Amino acid sequence: MNNRDEPANAVPRRAVLAGLAVLAGAAACSGGPVGPRRLRIASSAGDLGAGLADLVNRHLRDVEASVVTPMASAGTVDLIARGEAEIGLSQTDLLGVDASVTALARVYDDLLHLVVPADHPITTVDDLRGRRVSVGETGSGTAVTAGRLLAAAGLTAGAYVRSERSLDNATAALTRGDLDAFFFSGGLPVARIRELSARTRIRIVDLSGWAGALRSTYSDVYVVRNVPTSTYQAPPSATIADATLLLASASLPDALAYDVTRLLLERRDVLAVAHPALEALDVRSAAATMPAPLHPGAARYYRSVKP
Repeated sequence: MNNRDEPANAVPRRAVLAGLAVLAGAAACSGGPVGPRRLRIASSAGDLGAGLADLVNRHLRDVEASVVTPMASAGTVDLIARGEAEIGLSQTDLLGVDASVTALARVYDDLLHLVVPADHPITTVDDLRGRRVSVGETGSGTAVTAGRLLAAAGLTAGAYVRSERSLDNATAALTRGDLDAFFFSGGLPVARIRELSARTRIRIVDLSGWAGALRSTYSDVYVVRNVPTSTYQAPPSATIADATLLLASASLPDALAYDVTRLLLERRDVLAVAHPALEALDVRSAAATMPAPLHPGAARYYRSVKP
């Protein structure tokens, strides 16, 4: 029987209150409103991770991106595999076989630089014997590649005066005369090395002859790339290189993987202001991520823009 003050077709007040109680209980059980999706980007200092995070935060709704700095770039794969980062940057020669790690894009080629003063007699890897040499920060991609090169050349740690410096530290030490040579792996041009070349004359030692040894001993990812005179106002040379990939967890939602890949390609001009190596990025080169398989969301993006 209806309350006298209620229309005949009104929902009873008791039923309304019961329904609100059910909705409140459901919200409490679900933890309340759903917040933005977290996107942690594993990226070493100076890499493009911070720029990518900024793009994501400005252009992707309901996504909150931040940068996670690994102990060294060699730790990127581990961070993703352990679920401590969703995406990250890594050289291909640091990859192992892990089904939980896929790729969104091949971003640029990492060239191994062996930098010496222009008037220094070091012209080959063997000339490093007895010299003061920085092989890059401990555990970094530079240290891995340089270590493999030196081992292939038969230079053990005792054959030269070894240090493990950051790029900033190494360029400053070379300028002061406290260092004879340093290694650094990065896309052309490396901003800090270009700045160094503007202050003092340098040379990039030719390492191209070691590509075959590294391919046969370690990995077939190594290729030869040229360093033109215009890059550092230094004599032209060639060196070994491998690709840097934007990796992703296989569990990253397809839609988010699609959007991040799209953003990287569509806004590469913004990223290239700070990272000129991205000027060469295009859809065809970006999709070539082997030995890491493409994430399905990234593969869908490349199919959607295939010429």
